[in-house]
Amino acid sequence: MIIQDLKQLKGLKKEGFRVILVNSNPATIMTDPEMAHATYIEPLTHDYLKKIIEIEKPDAVLPTLGGQTALNLSIELEKSGVLKENNVELLGASANAIEIAENRWKFKEAMDGVGIKTLKATYAKSFDEGINASKEIGFPLMLRPSFILGGGGTSVVNNEEDFKSKLSDAFNASPTQEVLIEESIYGWKEFELEVMRDSDGNGVIVCGIENFDPMGVHTGDSITVAPIQTLSDKEYQTMRDEALLCLDTIGIATGGSNVQFAINPENGDRRIIEMNPRVSRSSALASKATGFPIAKFAALLAVGYNLTELENDITGTTPASFEPVQDYVVVKIPRFDFPKFPSTDDILGTSMQSVGEVMSIASTFTESLTKAIRSLEIGKSGIRNIDNRFIGMPKEILQDEIRTPRPRRIFAILEAIRRNWPLEDIAKISSVDIWFLQEIEKSFNVNPENTPSSVLKMLGWTEEDLDNKESKNELESNRVYKLVDTCSAEFESKTPYLYSTNGVSNDDTTTNKKKVVVIGSGPNRIGQGIEFDYCCVHGISSLKENGFEAIMINSNPETVSTDYDTADKLYFEPLTWREVKSVLNREQPDSVIIQLGGQTPLKLAKNISKEGFNIAGSSLDVIDKTEDRDLFQKLCLDQNIRQPESKIAKNENELVEAVKEIGFPVLLRPSYVLGGRAMRVVQTDEELENYLDILASADEDGNPFKSGPLLVDQFLTETIEIDVDLISDGKEVYIAGILEHLEPAGVHSGDSTAVIPPYSVSEEMLKEIEEKSKKLALGLNVKGLLNIQFAIKDEELFILEANPRASRTMPFVAKVTGNQIIKAGTLLMLGYSIDEVRNKTKYLSSSSNKVAIKKAIFPWSRFPAEDTMLGPEMKATGEVLGVGKEFGTALNKAYAAAGVEINNKEKGIFVTLSDSEKPNFIKTVNKYLELGFTLYSTEGTGKFLKTNGIDSVIVGKADDLGQTSLTIIEDKLVSLVINTPTYANELSDGWKIRRLSHETGVAVVSSVREADAFIEAFLNQNLVLDDLEVIQDVS
Repeated sequence: MIIQDLKQLKGLKKEGFRVILVNSNPATIMTDPEMAHATYIEPLTHDYLKKIIEIEKPDAVLPTLGGQTALNLSIELEKSGVLKENNVELLGASANAIEIAENRWKFKEAMDGVGIKTLKATYAKSFDEGINASKEIGFPLMLRPSFILGGGGTSVVNNEEDFKSKLSDAFNASPTQEVLIEESIYGWKEFELEVMRDSDGNGVIVCGIENFDPMGVHTGDSITVAPIQTLSDKEYQTMRDEALLCLDTIGIATGGSNVQFAINPENGDRRIIEMNPRVSRSSALASKATGFPIAKFAALLAVGYNLTELENDITGTTPASFEPVQDYVVVKIPRFDFPKFPSTDDILGTSMQSVGEVMSIASTFTESLTKAIRSLEIGKSGIRNIDNRFIGMPKEILQDEIRTPRPRRIFAILEAIRRNWPLEDIAKISSVDIWFLQEIEKSFNVNPENTPSSVLKMLGWTEEDLDNKESKNELESNRVYKLVDTCSAEFESKTPYLYSTNGVSNDDTTTNKKKVVVIGSGPNRIGQGIEFDYCCVHGISSLKENGFEAIMINSNPETVSTDYDTADKLYFEPLTWREVKSVLNREQPDSVIIQLGGQTPLKLAKNISKEGFNIAGSSLDVIDKTEDRDLFQKLCLDQNIRQPESKIAKNENELVEAVKEIGFPVLLRPSYVLGGRAMRVVQTDEELENYLDILASADEDGNPFKSGPLLVDQFLTETIEIDVDLISDGKEVYIAGILEHLEPAGVHSGDSTAVIPPYSVSEEMLKEIEEKSKKLALGLNVKGLLNIQFAIKDEELFILEANPRASRTMPFVAKVTGNQIIKAGTLLMLGYSIDEVRNKTKYLSSSSNKVAIKKAIFPWSRFPAEDTMLGPEMKATGEVLGVGKEFGTALNKAYAAAGVEINNKEKGIFVTLSDSEKPNFIKTVNKYLELGFTLYSTEGTGKFLKTNGIDSVIVGKADDLGQTSLTIIEDKLVSLVINTPTYANELSDGWKIRRLSHETGVAVVSSVREADAFIEAFLNQNLVLDDLEVIQDVS
């Protein structure tokens, strides 16, 4: 059986099915060898799946748990005849049911046919049909492309002027070129129901979710609340009945679906918006909110079980047909990274733009909202901690902030409530239900002097809101831990899934076992994504496998670490010091692991140590030596490891002087950051001034040095960058992987295409890298994990930085080598030696002779105003893996997994080079000409090539008439674009070329070095489908 979800894997394997997994993501636990019987880390495309089906001959494909990608591919396989030819059945939902649910017009017709109200709408299959529909319905309009993910291409259009461009975007987003054009209900209340049904017709509502933000904001970008707060029981039951009728009508035989409704707050008029016949983003949230494993049960229902036969894991006594009941309130708040995308307005709409989310659990809405705000890790302590930018803001501007949906709108609403604005006015301006505002207002109206601390906590007050120490201590003393039990305490819970709230007694007891607490990575964000959760889960597995009680603290509902059955005990809590300290005081662990969750746990290191808890592995001194520039320089000097010249600037004068001494170009970055936040390559005085202005504008007080000194580095050009992942016990070092980056100097390592083993580094240099890496690890006295970044320039090795924690490349290294370095590193943190790990476990016993390439995934489609040019600040939100016997095969697969097909059908390449790259290109271009490629170039590049005896077809600039740099891409004349922009000038033509290439799926490289590597990809393009491998065969 071919499937694509972790919970399915566990459930179906347990039931005795042979499970075949297809996924291209190396940073997910589900692609670990032990999770399935046969795992293919291959691109999720029709051709690859067709080949795998022919090899494996499965009985069935389960498409409803792999998101929109899985649904679309299943329909494609059905329509192409692959499933029929191979006698493969679709489980959970038929192709016809998927087609009706995903085709907006067919869905509307089906709902209208059974009396469920839908919106006034027209279906368009052509641009002209869309224009006619807009005239028929009138503005404002909502555009909804069919078969899309994350609201891509959807938009609210208010006038004819914007309609044509938005309609074009919608058609481009739909793989079927179909768009539903409907009346806009911007401002209505939005609700979601997570529904499960079985083949006997039984149905349950797992969770009801209410959006704090009104219709018009994508639900993935909305603050959401569970259970539903503002509907009467009659309204809820009617909506529940319609959701079940919806599934019956569409033909969803078994499994889980997400059904969305909108309700007019003025008159209660209700409309169904859409139904997703699959496990969705909201399904994952609902599972965490209730403890009900939607994905696992959906898989079992698909193979014939019914809801009454499945046992609730949390209670161990109730069946799955028992609808979950919450005696607590869950709040989800999205996490955004708009500063990474400066050309994008941060106004939220119908296309999802968040990069992560947090979830909180508490007794009341206000208490839960406060915990969610704390969990965001944006420096806010709760609902009473108003954003400084709103204090003193003129009324008219604050009204606009409340009216306009942005990530900061919640804080504008809080400020208006603090100012005692009439709640009716706030509700009218924001379209937020007044019930939420009334609950928040209670927190601002209470007098802490004569209010019990238990009441204050339930109203969302925190220790930071109180002035005297006695009150703070009293508030803290009322913290108790309750169990998520799915049944409102009607039955005893068997699973220690805990949250803190106000109360008098704990639901759970602690043990005297040897226990270790793992601090998680918090909300996904650019620079700290699921790679770190992968590391946390491997650390937990290692602890459990070796006899420790593993305790997890995290606030992210999108992760495996917050599954109730991952750790021995789960605390779903903000990763702020007060909450973490409370858990540590309660559990009294033998050790606390801070190396696995990225930068978030490291920030807690000093407090953990100061409080007397043992930090597992590398000491605070190791962290300081790698984070403090002076200490790190001294260490590198002592170890005879060369660094680029660098300075530290604590103010503007020092910065100017440092740049003058080092000379342009320089790399500037703040201290203590992850993901290259606010890093820039600066080439001129003017760029330096602009950089300081950007930093100042991002600070509430306008001080670019407020968060700490700036680090000023000599920027090395024309280098090869290297990542090294290793583990050490303080006496011995085990190098797990050496990765070579394809991209040029100045591209953040998280955005780079990484290759293992290195493909162009000499044996002599590799030996030096190993030697210097071991020397540094032992010099630091690392115990556990270490990542080092090097640069090679003119065959000289320079160290760039070292991080004594898990890195975002460690899951990739573990996956492709078969060595479980994070599990091994976890034991080293607890005092094991490398020899002991080798002797007692199989964590370090694998080897691989394959080439593996990690390719970053970028959210460019969500941010259409952004230049796709890469730089020192990370932009990637995910990654895929390509594995092959040869470098070219692996590169082909990596790009295919990222949605870019490498082929030479067009036999053309388009070249526009910076002056510095032109001399290096002659040798490379001749290789392409030998392969029969036609060379297209811009005028300047064409003249340079001509002087070197090479002919090219010179094309006009983007806005010229005739054949231009854009038309050759639009007309599919080229298979590859080689665009090497300078860092100093972001030219409009270059922006258009890069954007269009992305939108049309044409590969773009930004250096001659990458262009040279692509030759191997073209040479191996016909071999990729013959180079498929089950990872269990080599692990």
